Amino acid sequence: METVHTIVVGRDAMACRFEVIFNLVDNDIATTVGAAALDVIEHVEEQISVYRPSSEISAMNASSAKTWTELSPDLFKLLLLAKQIHSKTNKAFDITAGPLIKAWGFLQRQGQTPSPDKLAKAFSCCGMENIEFHSHECKIRFHVPDVEINLGAIGKGWAIDKAVDLIDMEGVENFLIHGGHSSVRSRGRRGFAEQNTELNGWPVGLRHPLFREKRIGTITLKNKALGTSGSGTQFFIEKGQKIGHILDPRTGQPASGVLSATILADTAAEADALATAAYILGPRHIDQVAPDGSDVAAILVVQEDRTGRLTLISANLDRDLFVPNLTTPGLTVIEAKDYVR
Repeated sequence: METVHTIVVGRDAMACRFEVIFNLVDNDIATTVGAAALDVIEHVEEQISVYRPSSEISAMNASSAKTWTELSPDLFKLLLLAKQIHSKTNKAFDITAGPLIKAWGFLQRQGQTPSPDKLAKAFSCCGMENIEFHSHECKIRFHVPDVEINLGAIGKGWAIDKAVDLIDMEGVENFLIHGGHSSVRSRGRRGFAEQNTELNGWPVGLRHPLFREKRIGTITLKNKALGTSGSGTQFFIEKGQKIGHILDPRTGQPASGVLSATILADTAAEADALATAAYILGPRHIDQVAPDGSDVAAILVVQEDRTGRLTLISANLDRDLFVPNLTTPGLTVIEAKDYVR
């Protein structure tokens, strides 16, 4: 296969590395357009980060209960999307889990199991039912004190979507953008039309959930977004047990049973949010995230208790676009409908 040359424009934001990748043929505009796209991502971080007191989200979280807070229209639209995904996933995705994230110490990256009283207090002010939307005026208000919104499971994807919109307006047809490799969205193809006709998209490696330098497969991303959720890098050890940072908002406890969840969807915001929900719900309820015949595809990786072998479970995945790395020791690839545990 002929070598395909690309140009990469990158910048650190949202506690990870964002990169915009163009085909070399677009070199004359790549730097300018890529830098503008990364500016968009930085603006989104300023808008939604809970680590920045001046952000809209921080201002909203600091407001008193029952006080209407006016939001920018695009952020209000994002919160409505989060509400829809919350309902679709049986409450597994919940942007009001901020108090739980704090209680477990994950906001400060100093994880520890909270006391029962501390956990109960945090749990009492979580839930999308505690947010009221005023759709005509782009306002929201909280029904109880101490509600806190955290967009960590959807914000990075939303930033990528906004950056993609800008690059689209510049007329660039072929590019890929990612944030920390876990949030990705593509347009067009890698290479020229005469090259790589068997791909007609952008190849994206699917990381091994236990060995980050390894890959368990490659997905060809064709005008789609990809989001991966897992606790491989954010966790703490307590009494010899590994406790991951992804919390089930329905119980207040860390989710377990899945090593990684990857979602293919039309937008990066949807892919990120649904990946978090899929990680929490597990393979038995994957139909709530990727129903048969939908435009959403899912890949879950679990480790079998008895053998320690890895099982890759897919739903709605076009097998022509996914090539598993069959040299991965102990890897079994099956469809969700065939999974029994």
